[in-house]
Amino acid sequence: MRKQLMDMLEARKDEIIQIRRYLHENPELSFKEEKTAQYIADFYNGKDVAIQTNVGNGYGIIVTIKGGKPGKTIGLRADFDALPIVEEADVPFKSKNEGVMHACGHDGHTAYLLVLADCLIQLKDSIPGTIKIIHQHAEEVPPGGAKSIVESGLIDDLDAVYGIHLLPMGPAGVVGYHAGFSFNGRAYFKLKVQGIGGHGSSPHLANDAIVAGSYFVTAVQTIISRRLNPFDVGVITIGSFDGKGTFNVIKDSVELEGDIRYMTVETKEKIEKEVRRLVKGLEEEFGVTCELTYESDYPPLYNNPELTEQVAASLRSMNEKEIKEVKEFPAMPPSEDFAYYAEKFPACFFYIACSPKGVEKPYFNHHPKFDIDEDALLVAAKAVGQVVCSYYEVD
Repeated sequence: MRKQLMDMLEARKDEIIQIRRYLHENPELSFKEEKTAQYIADFYNGKDVAIQTNVGNGYGIIVTIKGGKPGKTIGLRADFDALPIVEEADVPFKSKNEGVMHACGHDGHTAYLLVLADCLIQLKDSIPGTIKIIHQHAEEVPPGGAKSIVESGLIDDLDAVYGIHLLPMGPAGVVGYHAGFSFNGRAYFKLKVQGIGGHGSSPHLANDAIVAGSYFVTAVQTIISRRLNPFDVGVITIGSFDGKGTFNVIKDSVELEGDIRYMTVETKEKIEKEVRRLVKGLEEEFGVTCELTYESDYPPLYNNPELTEQVAASLRSMNEKEIKEVKEFPAMPPSEDFAYYAEKFPACFFYIACSPKGVEKPYFNHHPKFDIDEDALLVAAKAVGQVVCSYYEVD
């Protein structure tokens, strides 16, 4: 089966690329991917699978491939939403939806998985178990699609779940992995500081919310520098400070918004506790009142070490010309809602290098000029196909 699968994928490389280009030309934002979801569902029409659409809090799709023999159940996940970015990449298949772009590689994720799934459907009699293909909506915008798909109960029977991400961290042919905590978790907060407005000439008759808010901006960084263990990872960013007013008027209120990143659940809890403590102190010290909204978005992504080592060993054993190197990658500072699958099931989320040929410093994901070497799509398909075969111990 393994050789059959690899040969089938290789023969369909051009099809994978064409699907990716179609999706790239027709991107849709998170929770608005109606046409993309229909395109995916239509791809499976007439195939010997069960299809469930509108899964979770949006357009999620689960395709169930029943193998020829009973056995374990695994999930393969790919996301399909795009970003609110005006594309600047110089490609002939640029986005036709102005202001929306597949700048993170989700078009490639979906393209490889569609063709891999179709090949697995054709070979399903040789599979001793069940494979659930998870086409996930809304990875980019909290609360995301993954959490709701997990909560749907439709994948409760998974014994393991796998996913990949295209990253321009090397040429096509390089596959990366990282065991343990691998992507940061993320939280969002909004803080409204309410003081008393007044005239710039009489600060004693007012209570300046800008001064109190500015103190918070600097003080909150001491959580990272003075409250966390130096070996822990944490980042606090104040991305918005809305205090616009008139030059000689003391502002009565300001609103701040921030982004928090962390690599472990313990760090997450520590930072939230300290932010809340600092807000209480702000009220006491400056005599203001504060309204804090604090929302945990995505948890840290934890790759099961045993499963990840199995994936790395399996990929290293491959004898496929497309896969040239398997190497350990560092932990990643962004967040990824695949973490919700990894919270519940043994999981491995690994990386497919995709730097465009001849480009020394490629644009990273989410950049308006982001592009990939499309050879990486076949690498992704073969790598995940290899993982499936190894998991079921089929040749």
